[in-house]
Amino acid sequence: MLADEEGNAIGTAPKATVHTTDTPLHFAFSSYILNPRGELLVTRRALSKKTWPGVWTNSMCGHPAPDETNADAIRRRGVSELGLDFGSFLDIQAVLTDYRYRAEDSTGIVEWEICPVHLVRLAVGEFVEPLPDEVEEFAWEEPQKVFDAVDATPFVFSPWMVDQLSHPELRQAILEAFDPEA
Repeated sequence: MLADEEGNAIGTAPKATVHTTDTPLHFAFSSYILNPRGELLVTRRALSKKTWPGVWTNSMCGHPAPDETNADAIRRRGVSELGLDFGSFLDIQAVLTDYRYRAEDSTGIVEWEICPVHLVRLAVGEFVEPLPDEVEEFAWEEPQKVFDAVDATPFVFSPWMVDQLSHPELRQAILEAFDPEA
């Protein structure tokens, strides 16, 4: 869904035609997924991705369909992109509701998104079977280790992840969900 500067929906366009060197502002979502122990899922983007191939990033991002809530889009993409069981979603919490960003990769492709950031807690397990077109590899990590890596080597991570984790309220929400004793 395309958006104007005020955050109003103004139409739709196929995803394949939107991410170019002249990307229009559009709606998206970003999510940080935690297993029952509070470990954070980080993913490395597939090498075949159009933007930021092979870069480590947050758990999952995507675009809501017209008339689809972000929570429903997160569930849909969690199942289709990561192979999560639909019933494994315990809680989806919007943390950075007004987040938006614009970034340009080394090839000139632009991401320009109104992209609320969500914290997703799974009720059971940590089984992930991502689509190879989306995810090259993944890891479940203690949140503080992820924060330390992002702070020390931001060039290894997607620009949106680095920027999102610069917001203390997101880090705090993730840390509050982390329970190494579970």
